[in-house]
Amino acid sequence: MSIPFFDYAWASTPERLAIAAAVTVSFALLARGMRGVSSSGAWAGGVACFALFVGAGPGAFAALGALFAMTWLSTRLGYRRKLELGVAERHEGRNAFQVLANLAVAAAGALIFGATGNAAWLVAAVSALAEAATDTVASEVGQSQRRDAWMITSGRRVPAGTDGGITASGTLAGLAAGVAIAVVAGGCGLVGWRGLWIPVTAGFVGMLADSVLGGTVQRRGWISNQSVNFVATLLAAGLGCGMATLAE
Repeated sequence: MSIPFFDYAWASTPERLAIAAAVTVSFALLARGMRGVSSSGAWAGGVACFALFVGAGPGAFAALGALFAMTWLSTRLGYRRKLELGVAERHEGRNAFQVLANLAVAAAGALIFGATGNAAWLVAAVSALAEAATDTVASEVGQSQRRDAWMITSGRRVPAGTDGGITASGTLAGLAAGVAIAVVAGGCGLVGWRGLWIPVTAGFVGMLADSVLGGTVQRRGWISNQSVNFVATLLAAGLGCGMATLAE
């Protein structure tokens, strides 16, 4: 028996929904146990994971797993230096707002694909995940390697961890993280190999937009860091979806 809304989704039957639920619960418990997320973050991450799995299947879960692994490792890289700078991640991990700011757009893209069958929405979901990986790894690596950064809007030196500050090492590491997400997605059939450049490009542009927003509206206190992250993933998803549609 199929579920009408999910005609195009991977989890189009109750049996597959059960598999998605079981994997989601296991992943959420693992992430909480590794202190990658707080209790609220585990719930939010579980909802996003379930949506990704239902809409796009094991490939989307693999991309999410790669994102979590790179985020977890980069967050712990140079942790003592980050403590000295006052930018270290909390010991209990990311909370629900932080998790959803990075994953909500990708989860929505997967569900829209499940409802429409339009593959451009898969590219949108992968692009959002690539942006989240690019931005997070760029920030964490940059803060672990240097005590200063360059403000993206002016080029002036600022302390590492300043909103809108970027570093060469962080930017390159972030780009590599985006490529890794795209390669995993390509290997799982979410995007074609010839189209891997789309989520990589969209993710990188989203990361730059995140820095610009951080150095302007966020520094002025107009919006929160979570809002900036959400807007950046939304921009990456829209850009990825648009480029995928034009490339067809």
